[in-house]
Amino acid sequence: MNVDPKAGQGMTSERTRDRLVRQLRDEGIRDERVLQVMRQVPRHLFVDEALASRAYENTALPIGRSQTISQPYIVARMTEALLGDDSLDTVLEVGTGSGYQTAVLAPLVRRVYTVERIAPLLEQAKQRFRLLKLRNIHPRHSDGGLGLPEFSPYDGIIVTAAPEGIPRTLVEQLRPGARMILPIGGAQAQALVKVTRTARGYDTEMLEPVNFVPLLGGVET
Repeated sequence: MNVDPKAGQGMTSERTRDRLVRQLRDEGIRDERVLQVMRQVPRHLFVDEALASRAYENTALPIGRSQTISQPYIVARMTEALLGDDSLDTVLEVGTGSGYQTAVLAPLVRRVYTVERIAPLLEQAKQRFRLLKLRNIHPRHSDGGLGLPEFSPYDGIIVTAAPEGIPRTLVEQLRPGARMILPIGGAQAQALVKVTRTARGYDTEMLEPVNFVPLLGGVET
């Protein structure tokens, strides 16, 4: 499926989006599927109107409630690492936030389940999904640390907030051989990690240093 090409037209120039894609290439993103979607998804719809002029800068931006929309490079890096060379059917995203990472995943996989603990953020994200006609996204208001076991096992899991360690509950919702991409660590140091479920547990691969908001429990209305 594709992002609706008419949604958000007129707000940004093709040159602005092309410049962002060039920056992503320069920083090492190689998957053409990911680069195409990064160019298509209208990031200005996922930030406050006052920040729309900065939407295609390669930087994180605040979205309220002490949360951020991730830097485009990080979104592309996590998406590329999740996909690998595979075609994924069902993916779980923990931490919907603005919905930007979700919207990037949607054209690349058959079905995206996404959980968000902060109700107002989730409602805003759902409005954006409707505007963009992204019908394969299934949002839930829930504690992301618990995942969504009722729809598991997943072909991939992506976590957009940092626990201090690898959540075993989420690993158990992966099918054997599937990957989870997540930041782990505390306020002083975090790393982006690829976790692959194995018959005996899981293997890990450190990808690069990152800086995410912490993964919190509970739900807010």
